[in-house]
Amino acid sequence: MKATVLQDDLETFKTAYEEFSKENPTIQVQFETIPQAQYYEKLRMQLSSGDNIDLFGGNMDVFLDTGILEPLDDYVKKANVDVSGYGPLYDSLKVNDKVYGLPYRKSNWMLFYNKTLFDQAGVAYPKADMTWDEFRELAKKMTKGEGANKTYGAFLHPWAQTWYMQGVQTGASIIDKDLSAFKKGLQFRLDMEKDGSMMGWAEQITTNAHYNAAFQKGNVAMNLIGDWHVAQLRQAEAEKKISFDWDVVPVPHPEGVAANTSLATPVSLMVNKNSKHKEEAFKVLQFMTGVKGAKQFAAKGFLTGYINDEIRKTYIGDGTLKPKNIHYFVEQKEYPEYPLLPGVKNILVGSVYKQEGEMALTGAQTVDQAIQKIGQRVASEWADKYAKDYKAGKK
Repeated sequence: MKATVLQDDLETFKTAYEEFSKENPTIQVQFETIPQAQYYEKLRMQLSSGDNIDLFGGNMDVFLDTGILEPLDDYVKKANVDVSGYGPLYDSLKVNDKVYGLPYRKSNWMLFYNKTLFDQAGVAYPKADMTWDEFRELAKKMTKGEGANKTYGAFLHPWAQTWYMQGVQTGASIIDKDLSAFKKGLQFRLDMEKDGSMMGWAEQITTNAHYNAAFQKGNVAMNLIGDWHVAQLRQAEAEKKISFDWDVVPVPHPEGVAANTSLATPVSLMVNKNSKHKEEAFKVLQFMTGVKGAKQFAAKGFLTGYINDEIRKTYIGDGTLKPKNIHYFVEQKEYPEYPLLPGVKNILVGSVYKQEGEMALTGAQTVDQAIQKIGQRVASEWADKYAKDYKAGKK
């Protein structure tokens, strides 16, 4: 059999496969990858042209409209797979009430902070239970100086997710007909820029500011970004590029929403419906996305789709590595960052929300106008094409 997986995951899959082979010596799998920049485009092309790829990994929504995904419901039932370990993620992955992939890992958001800056300012560290309004006030308190010597209270990368997450945290979806839940988040980012407590969108774009470099520079108190930043900071410490102390707390939350409510993006394994080895492919998928595969990924620092107490302990480690409060990552209430349906990521996240949000942030339109236009474009550019054929799973 042949499996194509993301470049960053290849070595972990190979390690996990060594364990799988001990239990299943007759199932031979050749793991391959494609460079990250071309991964989805090239893999879609290979699958559509009939390449003999039996199993593949990635964001499931990218492949739904190809008709190449094998429904897994019968396999899950026949193998008596314990889906409780996936939590709400299992139902949220369903499309038209069918399961087309199981998550082996996921990405979640967290608030990283520079402990050294807080210590120097004599300000208490961010709380684990902090509203967005409290976050804004803390960012203002931590902002000082001017020009090249300025310390910013916060850094929010110029992605639409950094403002629309406030709506998603309340249970709203970016494909809802009523998008009023997203006004507050866009206005919030605009207000923080006016406060001067974070670098404005226009300056971020013109200076090519990046969340990783900005935080590592040491003049940003709080950085709102995903779990992958842990590995970036650990590497920077190992290479002695940073000397400040740092930690994490849950992302701020809207008033009335539980603390540590975050956004999750699952990365799944899927079976090619044209595979001649579907039973064997599912057996590999079951291992990689279940307890045994999750242990391997957790040991490498990946947040896993499947979670239990043992996997939590593996992910958290023995306490010798930062961040001290890494446990928050495996205690989150999660909503999908966006519905896992065709076109949502490319059309809505990558274009509609990005473009209209940016026009509001540059003053070319008001927040109300931006949300109104987003609603119109969601209907005309996405819903008219996909909504009647695809229904997202439960949140």
